[in-house]
Amino acid sequence: MSKRDEPALDELASRAGTWPGRSATPPVRHTAAVVADRFDRITWRDTYEQSAGLREVAEELNERHDHATDLLTDVFLAAYKVGPRLRERAEMDPSRLVNHQVITALVESPEFAELRRETAGDPYAAAMAVLAQAATVRGMLERSREAQERAERASRAQQDADGAAAAVDDSLQRATDEADEDGTVPTPAADAVRQAIDAAEAAEAAARRAAQHAAQALAAAAPGIRAAARNAAGRAAEAVREEAALMRAWGVAPGELERMPFDERARLAERLRTGRLAQWAELIGRFRQMADGERARKMENATGELVGVTLGNDLSRLIPSELAGLGLPELRAVFAARYAAGELMLYDARGERTTGQGAIVACVDTSHSMYAAGPGGVTREAWSKACALALLDQARHAGRDFVGILFSAADKLRVFRFPAAGPQPAGIDPILDFAETFLGGGTSYQAPLTAAAGLLEEEFDDAARARGDIVMITDDECGVTEEWMRGWNDAKHRLGFRVFGVAIGAPRAAETGSVLEALCDNLRSIEDLTDVHAAADLFRVI
Repeated sequence: MSKRDEPALDELASRAGTWPGRSATPPVRHTAAVVADRFDRITWRDTYEQSAGLREVAEELNERHDHATDLLTDVFLAAYKVGPRLRERAEMDPSRLVNHQVITALVESPEFAELRRETAGDPYAAAMAVLAQAATVRGMLERSREAQERAERASRAQQDADGAAAAVDDSLQRATDEADEDGTVPTPAADAVRQAIDAAEAAEAAARRAAQHAAQALAAAAPGIRAAARNAAGRAAEAVREEAALMRAWGVAPGELERMPFDERARLAERLRTGRLAQWAELIGRFRQMADGERARKMENATGELVGVTLGNDLSRLIPSELAGLGLPELRAVFAARYAAGELMLYDARGERTTGQGAIVACVDTSHSMYAAGPGGVTREAWSKACALALLDQARHAGRDFVGILFSAADKLRVFRFPAAGPQPAGIDPILDFAETFLGGGTSYQAPLTAAAGLLEEEFDDAARARGDIVMITDDECGVTEEWMRGWNDAKHRLGFRVFGVAIGAPRAAETGSVLEALCDNLRSIEDLTDVHAAADLFRVI
């Protein structure tokens, strides 16, 4: 072949440049459907490392399905990010098209929008959403198996096409290196370029066919994926809401949850779901809400019914005309003199005396009879423990110590201390220990009340705080000795504490002349265990 028959470099470059599959910069094909920054990925990695549940699900799915961990990452980030953004389908690596289809179906469902309201910004809740949807995700992957296989073939075909395109670049570079000064390319080099282009065009055509087949398989699987995604998101949202409600019912604040390590939070949630009082979480929550409402309505230093006007120097009870006198400079000296003499006109009130300052002590009967259930299936124990936990909130709100005393027979007693200041019990575990402990056996009044009076006396000796409150919750009546009763009355007089009695499901114990009536300053009988407001007055006067 003569030199003028040999092809020119410009001719080869022109053909390579006009080849339909060739682009100056090959597109980046992503393996993640949800756009995420470095901090999002760090959050996922930390959560994955902390959650044994996530790792178990990923291991199980990866045994049967390719790229399952990538899908779990996308599900997590879609739930965690406030405004998740999905990549376009064309941006995805073909092998991840099923993942993209699944995550698109999830994010576009109305149920997932509800779920995100519970999980956005909360790694634990987002991980919980992943676990709650794991079974459905597994089913979606099973139903999409054919589509995944075709997507894998499309991915390999695209890789082949990319490789063939790179081969065109390599052969063209060699042709450039071998070209003469006038741009003439030796025949072997030119043939290599042409063969590379032919191979690249064939590979590109095969990749397009494989992508078309994958798209058809995905379209066939799409309706089932969308339906499953809606169901999965709805169930996950319900699971996350239930756990959040459970935490609120037990008084675990959101800030405390955010600081809690992942596994510790998971163990706490499991304990709350499976503990002895788990089924009464809603009752506990209602008790706490009721007590909070009563605190908001309570008027400090003005309890009871207004009955007239009296004289004194309590500035919180001044009648309006006395307050008006303070506005006149010439009357201020008169006001000061009358204040010093205790001759200011005040509203007079009749009712309970002001709230206590010492500890609140809840004595809760845990004898066998407390297992008994009332209306709605609520047990006496559940009502009593819910009331006691609300009293714990009451004490903390007022900056007072709280002591829970569980009792039954004379030799069965457990004391749980929750100080207002100083070293605090760690987390919610001591509260759960108090709530879940049940002693069984008979009933003795003397043992818990003696312990309660002793604790108040100890507080008085150590901190000079008197006027504590004891709440005795029981469903039984029993006798006390005369000697013990004399000591009890002496302690009440010396320490100034009040005793509130709650006869639960035992109206006889609250009858006139009963032992409980003799022990208590304020006594009530509870029959309807579904009614938390039956104890509302406790939280107005304690």
